[in-house]
Amino acid sequence: MGGGAAGGASDYAAKHRQALQGQSGWAGLVHNRKIFANAVFASLGGLLYGYNQGVFSGVLSMHSFDQRMASAVDNPMTKGWLVSILELGAWVGVLCTGYLADKLSRKYTIVLAVCVFCAGVVVQAAAFHPSSIYGGRFVTGLGVGSLSMAVPLYNAELSPPEVRGSLVALQQLAITFGILISFWIDYGTNYIGGTGSGQSEIAWRIPLALQLVPAIILGVGILWMPFSPRWLVNQGRDEEALAVLSRARRLPVNSDLVQIEFLEIRAQHLFEKETNALKFPQFQDGSFKSNFKLGVYDYLSLLTSRTLLYRVTVGSMTMFFQQWTGVNAILYYAPSIFSDLGLTGNATSLLATGVVGAVMFLATIPAVIWIDKVGRKPVLISGAFIMAACHLIVAVLTALYHNSWATHTTAGWAACTFVWIFSVAFGYSWGPCSWILVAEIWPLSIRGKGISIAASANWMNNFIVGQVTPTMLTHIGFGTFIFFGAFSFLGAFFIMFFVPETKGLTLEEMDDVFGDREGLGVADQQRQNAIADRIGLTAYSSGKHTSDAEKSSHEQYDDEGKA
Repeated sequence: MGGGAAGGASDYAAKHRQALQGQSGWAGLVHNRKIFANAVFASLGGLLYGYNQGVFSGVLSMHSFDQRMASAVDNPMTKGWLVSILELGAWVGVLCTGYLADKLSRKYTIVLAVCVFCAGVVVQAAAFHPSSIYGGRFVTGLGVGSLSMAVPLYNAELSPPEVRGSLVALQQLAITFGILISFWIDYGTNYIGGTGSGQSEIAWRIPLALQLVPAIILGVGILWMPFSPRWLVNQGRDEEALAVLSRARRLPVNSDLVQIEFLEIRAQHLFEKETNALKFPQFQDGSFKSNFKLGVYDYLSLLTSRTLLYRVTVGSMTMFFQQWTGVNAILYYAPSIFSDLGLTGNATSLLATGVVGAVMFLATIPAVIWIDKVGRKPVLISGAFIMAACHLIVAVLTALYHNSWATHTTAGWAACTFVWIFSVAFGYSWGPCSWILVAEIWPLSIRGKGISIAASANWMNNFIVGQVTPTMLTHIGFGTFIFFGAFSFLGAFFIMFFVPETKGLTLEEMDDVFGDREGLGVADQQRQNAIADRIGLTAYSSGKHTSDAEKSSHEQYDDEGKA
C-alpha cells in the first residue's frame, strides 16, 4: 500500500525522476553497465535452473542410465516422478525463500540456496539406485526453487526502472543458455563408450556433476556483490542503501536522481511501517514471536487485501499459464517427443533436442534488449498465440501420420520445425516476461513473500506437467498438443483482459496500476504527505534542483550514446 508514498504526495517528484532517468534498451544497459554486470553474474542462478531442466531429458534417454535405473525409467508413472520430484522440491524451496529473503537478505539467500543445490547434485552424480536420484533431485530442487525466486528479486530491486525488464529478463536468458549447453553436453557425452550396451556410466554422471562448477562460482562471487538497496532500507540501513544506489547509478549521492529514488523507497517503507504499527500495535516489540505473527499477517494480507489478492492472481495465473503452454513437457521429454515424431536413433533425437535449446536461447536475446521499449503485454499475447498455433499444427500432423512417419518424413520434419518455432515463441515471450511480472508487482514490505507465492505456482504446475506428460503422451497422443494449445490460447486472453501494463514504472509506482486505493483515505493521505515532507521528498517536486554533478552525468551519458 505504498503507492501514495511514492506517488500520491510526490507525483511531481516522480515525474522529475522520470525526466532524469536514462534510455531503455541497449543504450540503457551500456550506461548502467555496472548493474548490468552484477545482474549477469547473479543470473548464474538462472543458468543452474536451465541446465538442471535440460540435462535430465538427455540423461533419461541414455542407455547406461536406463540400465542402471531401469526400474524407474521403464514405467511411465515412475519416470514422471523421476523428472517431477525436482519441481516438488523447488515448490517447497521457493515457499521457504520468501521468509529467508526478507530475513537474511536477497544476497545471503542466494548463497544458502547454492549450498543446498550442490548437496543435491553430489547425491545425484554419485547415485547407484533410483532412490538416490529421487532424493538428490528433491534436494537440488530446494536450491533451484530458491534461486528462481531470489535472483529475479535481487535483479529487480537493484535495477533502474528504465532497464529493469531487461535485467530481470537476463534470468530467462541464463535459463535458456543453461538449457542450450545441457542439451549439447548430453549430446557429446552420449558417445562416451558408445551409444549402445558399451556406453559408460560416465556419460550421464559427467553432465550431472558439471552443475557444480557454475554453482560454486555463483555462491562465492555473490559475496562481493552489493546488497539490495530496498532490502537495506527495510532493515533501517539507509546510509548503505544510498551508497549502493549512488555506485549503481554512477552518480553522486547528492544528485537528484539518486536522492529521489532513495526517498521514494524510504517513503514507501515508512508508510508501510507506520500503517503496520497502527493495524497491529500489539506486535511492535521486536521479539521473534511478534515478528513471526507479523509475517503470518503479511501472508494473510495477500488474501484479505483486494489489491494484493489481485496481484496474487496476476502473478500466480501468469505462472500457471506459463507452465501449461507445455514448454517443460517439451524440455523434459524432447528426445522422446522427437522420436515419436519420426526421428530415428537416440543421437538424432538428442541432436534435434539441442536445436530446441539453441533457438530458445537466441530468441531470448531480443527480449533482453527491447522488452522495456515494447512492453510486457504485447510480447506475452503474441507469444501465446504463436505457441497455440504451433501446438495445433503438430497435433494435426501427428493425428494424420503417427502410424506412418517412416513413409512421411517431410511431415515428420515439419512437425519438428513447429516444435522449434514454439521454442522461439516461448523464448522471446513467456520465458522472460512472466518472471519480470512476478518480480515487479509487489509492495516493498511483502515483496519477498509475494514473489514466493507466485513463483511457487510456477513450480507446482511445473511438477504437475512433468508428472502427467509421459502418461498423456502414452494414452492420448496428439491430444496432448491440443491440450497445451488450448491453454496457450487461454493464457493470451488472460493477459489481454486481466493484466495491466507495467513497462517503465518504478517498483514504488506499481500500486497505481493495480488500483490500490486502500491507502488513499483521508487519514492515510495525510500520513503519506507528512512522510514525504518529513524526509524531504516533496522538495524535489519542482524539478529545479538538478545539481551540477547530475547535469555532468547526463552530459556524459549523451556523449556515451553518441560514441
